[in-house]
Amino acid sequence: MSAAPTVFIIDDDQAVRDAISLLLRADGLAVATFASAAAFLESTAVQQPGCLVLDVRMPGMSGLDLQKQLRARGCRIPILFVTGHGDVPMAIRAMKAGAFDFLEKPFQGEMLLERVREALALDARQRARQARRAEAAARLALLSPREWEVLDRVAAGQYNKVIAAELGISLSTVEIHRKRVMEKLQAESLSDLIRTLALANDGE
Repeated sequence: MSAAPTVFIIDDDQAVRDAISLLLRADGLAVATFASAAAFLESTAVQQPGCLVLDVRMPGMSGLDLQKQLRARGCRIPILFVTGHGDVPMAIRAMKAGAFDFLEKPFQGEMLLERVREALALDARQRARQARRAEAAARLALLSPREWEVLDRVAAGQYNKVIAAELGISLSTVEIHRKRVMEKLQAESLSDLIRTLALANDGE
């Protein structure tokens, strides 16, 4: 069973952490707090589902530095930056790097709640897509080199007799390979095959 989505609050100001935590917990959300970006990065929370409510300016590793570190690790958890010292260039840098939003303190509690809910929904969609992609890749990994050759040609719309001629094998052998490909990919139609290939190659 996967962990429940959690809102990770990262801010060096305890009063801010407590205030945001109280607001989110009152809305029924799971919350975990960290006093520094480094503490979050060193924790197991990095791999958990949820979103970040992240201060931009902190001693040591800044919020923007943490964002860069997470991207380098391939972590796509949505990040809501909050700051009392924001400026336009900083916001542009954060958004270009993939931030979900950039809010200046003080902000309205309902606005933060709304954006947090949206960020959690985005994270859930991204993780579901990642799971489907991994499943498709696992199925494709079951194919033999010859089955891959057949699959590539089937996906390109070639007829069995054309595939047989290109690969120098009999029509019946192509049909056997094609049947095995369908079974391994749990596909019932050509569209299922193409969908599985598209999922495995989805680099989002």
